[in-house]
Amino acid sequence: MVIVFLSCKDKTNKTDQNNDSTEVANDITGKFHLPPLVQPGEGAYIKGELIYPLDNKPTPQCHASTIVETPSGMVSAFFAGTHERNPDVGIRVSRLVDGKWTWPEEVVNGVQNDTLRYPTWNPVLFQPKGGPLMLFYKVGPSAREWWGMLMTSTDDGKTWSEPTKLGTDEKVGHLLGPVKNKPIQLEDGTIICPSSSEVENDDDELFWKVHFELTKDFGKTWEVVGPINDGVEFDAIQPSILTYADGKMQVLCRTREDVVAESWSSDQGKTWSKVTATELPNPNSGTDAVTLSDGTQLLVYNHTTKKGKEPNNRNMLNVAISKDGKQWEPVMTLEAESGNPAGYSYPAVIQASDGMVHITYTYLRETVKHVVIDPQKL
Repeated sequence: MVIVFLSCKDKTNKTDQNNDSTEVANDITGKFHLPPLVQPGEGAYIKGELIYPLDNKPTPQCHASTIVETPSGMVSAFFAGTHERNPDVGIRVSRLVDGKWTWPEEVVNGVQNDTLRYPTWNPVLFQPKGGPLMLFYKVGPSAREWWGMLMTSTDDGKTWSEPTKLGTDEKVGHLLGPVKNKPIQLEDGTIICPSSSEVENDDDELFWKVHFELTKDFGKTWEVVGPINDGVEFDAIQPSILTYADGKMQVLCRTREDVVAESWSSDQGKTWSKVTATELPNPNSGTDAVTLSDGTQLLVYNHTTKKGKEPNNRNMLNVAISKDGKQWEPVMTLEAESGNPAGYSYPAVIQASDGMVHITYTYLRETVKHVVIDPQKL
């Protein structure tokens, strides 16, 4: 299967009427030739497995997974319940033990009192140097009203502390920590959490804005940088942070403009450039990226837009790499199934100490898939 994306200059979707279903017209993007759907054991694809099977689910739905390497192995978390926004949605954790994922146990929920319970959202695991394993998550009725929470573990995710609220800041209101994707830690110990907010004005207009939340004491106190965009030209959220040998940083963001957006910093994240379009498409769905040990940038994303001829929306999931963060090369198609509205989405990606790349993502909204890739073979 070869899928070609063509480009236009305006922001109006225009569907190519070519009868060949493998050719899709998409505005903003350049021309890309996507590789065929990868098979387990083929090339760089080492293995792919479901954290739990579709015929034995702890909850009807799940979403927004995260993955981290601890001294004793991989740990993943996600939110799960009847469906997103339902008050019964809690945060579940699974650990990779002796090559198998443990049954995902709920470690926290949004119970406020005997009569009030809110859903939980978007867990993010992070193992800092010099501190305990951190589990950030959100609680609240919606993404416009939620607030950030933090739990820690001193035994690699087996047990967890009591949750604490992150607090507020005059720039952004409720602190959220990393809104979807993992933080980075600077040499001086500062943890930079890529974050964002969804804000409505008095006319019910929605604005998506990217900002950063920094802590030097493992979440006790915070400093906010941004927002770095006004939500007008680009409605951008859910940034992921990439780093470069020259000290620069780059964020890649989800948008409502059919394209992955970017911004750059040359001063360790203190200030950021104007948010602009990359050459990659985005169907208003989360992405994640990681800087590999050799300096290669690796992005996991849906190489689609929300409308147009299939594959579209979230029914295809891809991997692309870049050396400079500007020119990207799609190198792997992880999933491709037309006509599936649930799709494959919200990836999380890390590079482990042995060099392997680990990816988790929502699989049909019913389970989480874990994939291992050898980046040397990409």
